[in-house]
Amino acid sequence: METTKTFLEYLRKFIDLTDNEYTKILLPVIKIRRYAKKEILTRAGEIEDHFNFIIKGLARKYYKKGPHEINTQISFEGHLILSQESFHSRLPSEYFVEAIEPLTVVSITHDDLERVYASSHRMEHLARLLITHAMVIKDNWQMQLVKMTPRERFLKFVTRNPELMQRVPQKYLASYLNIKPETFSRFKHLIRTHGRLVQ
Repeated sequence: METTKTFLEYLRKFIDLTDNEYTKILLPVIKIRRYAKKEILTRAGEIEDHFNFIIKGLARKYYKKGPHEINTQISFEGHLILSQESFHSRLPSEYFVEAIEPLTVVSITHDDLERVYASSHRMEHLARLLITHAMVIKDNWQMQLVKMTPRERFLKFVTRNPELMQRVPQKYLASYLNIKPETFSRFKHLIRTHGRLVQ
């Protein structure tokens, strides 16, 4: 249980989950999965079968557009990573999910999670809250892409996630933030030159 403690803490953001509920209902269906850097968790064309919570490491979700990889999600410790559309619809994924760093995740299969949700009203309520939370995050991000300038997106990301500037390859971050690589490099240069970006 100690290994998955951060997962329990994450779930407790949504409902007041007891140790007993966690131990009896969730712990038996949890698997700890480990991936090497650049190892693929989910491939486009496959049905996503795992709900993944990151204990250690970084992962990205992307799709291919011609020769390019378009990053739509970069997640680190304490966050979820999966092809959500495929997981819920049971249709083939449009996305790849890949480890950026050596990765350790708590995983639950779709069938096991369905059984967990069906086990009680509280677990069903937890499911609704998790899905709603994921939808809100996605909508907020899409709104940022529409309303914010590249500079504003860059600033907000750096302010909130300074450590990721060192951990994530620049080409992944530029793609995720929908910023041209040369523009991203210029923004980074401004930070190095001035210590911060002038707003």
